[in-house]
Amino acid sequence: MLTLTQIVFLVAAVITLLAAVMVVTCRSMVHAALWLIMALAGVAVFFVLLNAGFLAVVQVAVYIDAIAIMIIVVVMLTHHAMGSQDRQRSKTWWAAVIAASLLFASLVLMFAQAPLLSAEAPALTMGSEAMLEELGLALVDVDRYIVPFEVASVLLLAAMVGSIIVAWPGRKSQDREDES
Repeated sequence: MLTLTQIVFLVAAVITLLAAVMVVTCRSMVHAALWLIMALAGVAVFFVLLNAGFLAVVQVAVYIDAIAIMIIVVVMLTHHAMGSQDRQRSKTWWAAVIAASLLFASLVLMFAQAPLLSAEAPALTMGSEAMLEELGLALVDVDRYIVPFEVASVLLLAAMVGSIIVAWPGRKSQDREDES
């Protein structure tokens, strides 16, 4: 008999996998971004099931609220600049298929060698409040994680500015046509 936690896990796993597949198979970029939000929300459910409430909140606040919404805005800003092409195909799609197949095969091989069921998680040496305090200190410590977070924020800002620049000339030409 399945417990409630196992049922929630299975439902979240199916929804997350379905959303992840839809991200890469969906024709519309806006719909793909919405499916990405659903997949990231499924990962947040996994964090809740693992009693990692802080990571679940970070998942929602950083990935869903910030990054996914920024992706939607970028897609909507650059939609007119890209033209009306519904489907874009690279000439080297076969290389991507080979690389993805090799990655999948290596992951299957790696997981086949891992002792998944017999391994036990190490015991925690400190309480959850002490771990949360340690994580908070690590995020603002110059020698630990502050530099990667600052680099990520600069990259996100550069992506947003770049999308505005790419979308800007299309708006000017469209405004000129409207004035005529």
